[in-house]
Formats: sequence, structure tokens, C-alpha cells
Amino acid sequence: MLGVDEAGRGPLAGPVAVAVVAVPEGFDVAEEFPGVADSKKLSAIKREALFRMLQTHAAAGTARFCVEFESAVTIDTDGIAAAVERAVARAVQALAPDATAVRVQLDGALHAPRDYAQETIVRGDATVPLISLASIAAKVTRDRLMNELSRAYPLYGFEKHKGYGTKAHYTALRAHGLCALHRRSFIHLD
Repeated sequence: MLGVDEAGRGPLAGPVAVAVVAVPEGFDVAEEFPGVADSKKLSAIKREALFRMLQTHAAAGTARFCVEFESAVTIDTDGIAAAVERAVARAVQALAPDATAVRVQLDGALHAPRDYAQETIVRGDATVPLISLASIAAKVTRDRLMNELSRAYPLYGFEKHKGYGTKAHYTALRAHGLCALHRRSFIHLD
């Protein structure tokens, strides 16, 4: 069984991240990951704790996960929907190269490649623990990357807002212009 979700669809800067979590049939995600929920509903501390649990399960072989990114350049060139679709396909195929051997549950409007048995669940990140766990993996991995990238681009405060369109981010954009991480198609300055 695979759970799929993304993080970073709406920011002005940075990549979009798609996470896929694989567990065996019958694996009780809610029991093994107490407090698992949609990443947007959890504190950063709780997300990090659950992500560390996922890493522990992966090391023990009881779960696997993959996070794929698509860059701001790709998002600007091909659009966010196409970028997410490509990342979903890579991540699903990385964890389950044999489409006949797995079922896929995806959040919202996400879709796996056609040859996979799949179910897209609106608000799946809030209602299906496996998709919630994927949302956490995507969010934590993307947030960590934005923290790293903030050191290369210290003028923008990425470590605080992760590239989202906050007042501070717009202030930095007006003062310093765009950097290589910005999604030019998402930014409309007055």
C-alpha cells in the first residue's frame, strides 16, 4: 500500500515536494504513528517527531518512503500541475516499480501513473493516516531543504516562511528582487 501527498504547491519560492510512503497491507499507521494527522494541522515539533518515527520504521524495514522535488524553474516552464504529476510518477515508480503489486492512495487531485490501482481521496491528508504520513514526509523534507537553501540566499528569510508569500517575504522581494529559487510565474509585485 502506498500513500501519496505533496507539500509546497503554493509558495513563491522553492521546489514542490511529493512524498510516497509504502507500508505492507494490514499495517496500522495510526497505531504505529500516534498523533499522525495532516501536516498542516501539526506543529513543526510534532511533524519532526513523526518523521523521525518514519525514518526509524524505514531503517527497520517496516516502512519505506521517497520524496521527489520539482524545481521552481520546472514549475515556471511546465506549470505546477505538470511538475507535481512528474514528481508523483517518479516517487511511486521508485517505491513500487511493479504496478500490479500495489495499491495507491493519493490526496486531493493527485494521480499516479495509469497502470497503478489507485484511489484519489479529497482531504485524504486529513482522513487517511497513510496519506497524512506522506504529507508529513513531504512537508518536513521540503522545510529542511528550505532551511538549507536559506544559507545560500540569506536575504529572503526562507528559514522562517519556507518560501510562502508572507509580508516579510514580499518586503525582501521588493528590496532585493528575485533569486534563482523564485517561481517567477507566481510573483506579482505592485
